[in-house]
Amino acid sequence: MGPLTGFKIIELAGIGPGPFCGMLLADMGAEVIVIERASSEHVMPDVTRRGKKSIALNLKSKKGLETLLNLVEGADAVFEGFRPGVAERLGVGPEDCQKRNPKLVYGRMTGWGQTGPLSQAAGHDINYIALTGALYATGRKHEKPVPPLNLVGDYGGGAMFLAVGLLAGLLEAQKTGKGQVIDAAMTDGSALLMSMFNSFHAMGIWSTQRGSNLLDSGAHFYDTYETQDGKYVSLGSIEPQFYSLLIEKANLDPSVFGDQHNSARWPEYKEKLEVIFKTKTQAEWCELMEGSDVCFAPVLDFLEAPQHPHNVARNTYIEIDGMTQPAPAPRFSRTPSEVSHGSKAAGVDTESVLNEWGFSADKIQALKNAGALS
Repeated sequence: MGPLTGFKIIELAGIGPGPFCGMLLADMGAEVIVIERASSEHVMPDVTRRGKKSIALNLKSKKGLETLLNLVEGADAVFEGFRPGVAERLGVGPEDCQKRNPKLVYGRMTGWGQTGPLSQAAGHDINYIALTGALYATGRKHEKPVPPLNLVGDYGGGAMFLAVGLLAGLLEAQKTGKGQVIDAAMTDGSALLMSMFNSFHAMGIWSTQRGSNLLDSGAHFYDTYETQDGKYVSLGSIEPQFYSLLIEKANLDPSVFGDQHNSARWPEYKEKLEVIFKTKTQAEWCELMEGSDVCFAPVLDFLEAPQHPHNVARNTYIEIDGMTQPAPAPRFSRTPSEVSHGSKAAGVDTESVLNEWGFSADKIQALKNAGALS
């Protein structure tokens, strides 16, 4: 029984950060009901669909829309990922829903936010993080910015902030009996993720020159290096005691590498380390450094990661329906999260969910006859 057991949350089906947010909530025990536009017999191997129930409603049907609003009356939260104004045109915007349920927390997930000159424009993760400095800062010196997958905008700046906002809204609603609207924009979230670098710049220790700073591949002691077998290892030996251990374990000459924070010498040091790390395989470097205070780890691909002994020991990855995937996080001591089931076909739970939420068999049949269920 996860910490959100007993909470009922409606997810209006979308892509990217919305489904990921819903997965997090379902992992923690919430009953997450996904409202699909159409049913399907095909089960998608989509990790973000795990633990959720799925119903298919025809929201263009008056009775289909009314069915959703009836479900809203019994929900604690609803969230959607449409462009601003779309939910209102469908008749399921915040005002429509909170008329039925004043305590409802209503989450809105967008790239640009509900307001502003770009709010109606299309976009993706790469565009949202481009606007906040996060993309510009990611990459090597004298090379173009590198998209950090969709981790910073969609998931870090989007889904995580939507989840935090919904949880905060639910806590507040329990005290006041009043719901509210959460405007979660990936531009806002990714901007906030850059807070440390605003601080560093104000301290005079961070340049806008990409790839020349402490954490952006500028420093020789905070980077990745290719090994003899064409694999990679990572170093994060920032603190002086950790850097001293790196010098010791890599058998570096202290008279050459001793000037750790002289950034003018970082390119020279990096060239020397590139040569040194190619003298051993990844496994040999792991045997020498892994588990020490060098701040070291092998660079694994996502297929190798589940096999690493540390991840195995912590059950960081699980297998559901034959698919390896990350286990729920974070971990709770008394109410552990769990995955109740893998992804389901769209609409597979329509009748059972409606029945559980108080719809009679006759009512469900009437909705079918009226074309409200799709």
